[in-house]
Amino acid sequence: MESTQTDPTPPCQADHGTEPHPGSLRSSAETGASAEGQRPPPGSLPPPLARFWSMSPQDKGAIAAGAFPNRRREARKKASVEARLKAAIQSQLDGVRTGLSQLHNALNDVKDIQQSLIDVNKDWRQSINTIENLKDVKDAVVQHSQLAAAVENLKNIFSVPEIVRETHDLIERGELLQAHRKLMDLECSRDDLMYEQYRMDSKNTHDMNLIHTYFGDMQKLSEELAKQLWMVVQRSLVTVRRDPTLLVSVVRIIEREEKIDRRMLDRKKQTGFIPPGRPKKWKEKMFNILERTVSTRIEGTQADTRESDKMWLVRHLEIIRKYVLDDLLVAKTLLDQCFPPHYDIFNRLLDMYHQALATRMQELAAEDLEANEIVSLLSWVLNTYTSAEMMGNSELSPEVDVNSLDALISQNVVDQLLSKYMSTLTSNIIGWLRKALETDKKDWIKETEPEADQDGYYQTTLPAIVFQMFEQNLQVAAQINEDLKTKVLILCLQQMNSFLTRYKDEAQLYKEDHLKNRQYPQCYVQYMIAVINNCQTFKESIISLKKKYLKSDMEDTLSISHANMDATLDIIAKEGCSSLLDEVFMDLEPHLNELMTKKWLMGSNAVGTICVTVEDYFNDFARIKKPYKKTMTLEAHRRVVVEYIRAIMLKRISFKNAEERKEGAERMIKEAEQFRFLFKKLAAGSGEDTEGLCDIIEAIAEVIKLTDPSLLYLEVSTLVSKYPDIRDDHIAALLTVRGDASRDMKQTIIETLDQGPSQPNPNYVPIFKEITVPTLTVPKLLK
Repeated sequence: MESTQTDPTPPCQADHGTEPHPGSLRSSAETGASAEGQRPPPGSLPPPLARFWSMSPQDKGAIAAGAFPNRRREARKKASVEARLKAAIQSQLDGVRTGLSQLHNALNDVKDIQQSLIDVNKDWRQSINTIENLKDVKDAVVQHSQLAAAVENLKNIFSVPEIVRETHDLIERGELLQAHRKLMDLECSRDDLMYEQYRMDSKNTHDMNLIHTYFGDMQKLSEELAKQLWMVVQRSLVTVRRDPTLLVSVVRIIEREEKIDRRMLDRKKQTGFIPPGRPKKWKEKMFNILERTVSTRIEGTQADTRESDKMWLVRHLEIIRKYVLDDLLVAKTLLDQCFPPHYDIFNRLLDMYHQALATRMQELAAEDLEANEIVSLLSWVLNTYTSAEMMGNSELSPEVDVNSLDALISQNVVDQLLSKYMSTLTSNIIGWLRKALETDKKDWIKETEPEADQDGYYQTTLPAIVFQMFEQNLQVAAQINEDLKTKVLILCLQQMNSFLTRYKDEAQLYKEDHLKNRQYPQCYVQYMIAVINNCQTFKESIISLKKKYLKSDMEDTLSISHANMDATLDIIAKEGCSSLLDEVFMDLEPHLNELMTKKWLMGSNAVGTICVTVEDYFNDFARIKKPYKKTMTLEAHRRVVVEYIRAIMLKRISFKNAEERKEGAERMIKEAEQFRFLFKKLAAGSGEDTEGLCDIIEAIAEVIKLTDPSLLYLEVSTLVSKYPDIRDDHIAALLTVRGDASRDMKQTIIETLDQGPSQPNPNYVPIFKEITVPTLTVPKLLK
């Protein structure tokens, strides 16, 4: 205690030479010993000092002893901070000094590089003169190359006359391959010389002409060889039976020339030079020769005239049939083996014969034919040509597809020929059909319901009017000729095809006009049902007409047309059913919008209203004939289920707790049972299964109803296995509706399901692919 009380004055205070504050601990400690016994009056000091004077001497010494170390500690801290600041400033100064030094060095390097570039530029300019001095060397190299080519071909150049004679002899003896080989050698020598001359001086036409003149006989050889080739090609169908090797040799020669043509054309692209006479295009010429030969063969089959033989046309057409069939059979079995596959010789010949026949038939049709000749011509063109006696021959199958063959004469020409019997048949049919449709359209806007048949199905008079008109014309045609009757039937059904297209368009316009004002026309639903029923009546009438007037062996002739009409009628009926269902669902829209909302959860009767509305509409739909009524019932069932599931996927509601989930799921199951009962009632007697679609709603309800979230993945995977077209966004929406699945849980379930195998039921008809799940837009995210 004594050493503490006599501790000298701290250095910091001694340096500053300041007097201690009267109220500081230090002044109290230093004066404690001497002041003891001289205590000031209590009321003359501040409270802290008063407390200090009231302490014992030991306590005063302890306070004085602890004051000085604190002052020294603060001083050392201050000195340490100042030292660090000085070091940091010094480091910054060193960095600036180093940076300035590096910038200075970089400036010197840039100046050195600049000087080096100037030196390089000078050297480059000086080297230009050196390059120009090497031009003579370059010319010498080119000349040496040309001389080398000349030396290489020198032997051939001197022996040109002898090779020409040998080649000529080979051509005369029919040794075409050897002759062509020698001709190729001559052409190669000439082409090489011309090419070197072109490289040396392309403007020197004198030397070019000199080379061309020297090899002049070679061109005559080429033409002579070509004549021999074309003679073989013209007789190819005969030659292939007697001496197929000769035809093969001709094809090999043509292939050689094609390769040389391609090589020369490639060189022309690179150098601009092409030898005279190239490309020869012998392959193209060969096909031209074949085409002319086929045309001549078809035209040359007419042996008689009308004056010499009344059956001249029948004989002429029969000879054509026989010749064409025989030639195509030879082309398929023998000729096809003599040509490379890429020539596709059989199909090329088939096209040639088809075009030649089309030209010949058009020439015959343009003549002043008599009635029986028109029948013979049309019967041959429309039936015989595609029958088993000609193009439909089994030996030509499958290479020849009669359905893909174009008509030999246009429909316009057929109509012109038929007009000698019924000059106005086509225009009258079009006019009658248009008038019948216009009359039917006027009935559509009546305020009275359409008539019903004996079974109570709505219908209009349109099918009866149309087919009564067809019957009358066919009866007239049957009096003239059986074949002509068939052609008239074809014409009627062709016009029927066009008529059905117009009928479809008018039905669509009828629907569009109704949508503008749903109160008009008053009997829209009933007349749309009549349009649908007319489609079935048209189908039955077409079948009846074909059975009555069409030969069984001609059934294939109208199979495509019949299929097209059936397809068009199905489209009309399908669109009509769809428009009626649209009418139903426009009335159901406000009730569908109530599904899966708070109002629905609180006890909305939306589903009950939906069922009553659908049943009410289907009281009218009972007037639809069975094939389409069954389809419509199934489609209505499907659309109701789709709309219900879409309401779930719209995420209008998110259940807050297990109780709400249970209540909502039970309500969904109950409503699914309502739908099942409704559509079972509507489909009574159809034998259709109406259970499966409502099962989807119940399966979704089971996912929502699940109380244990740990089993959620298992329940969802079961749902996916039953309905494999369900997508990730559907699962995410369903989990959102549950309301208790976190984002991580959703992601985990979806990713795990994606990794699992999918084995869809082959009988399952996808339904979820029709349902889109809305995504959050940017404005919603901002909210």
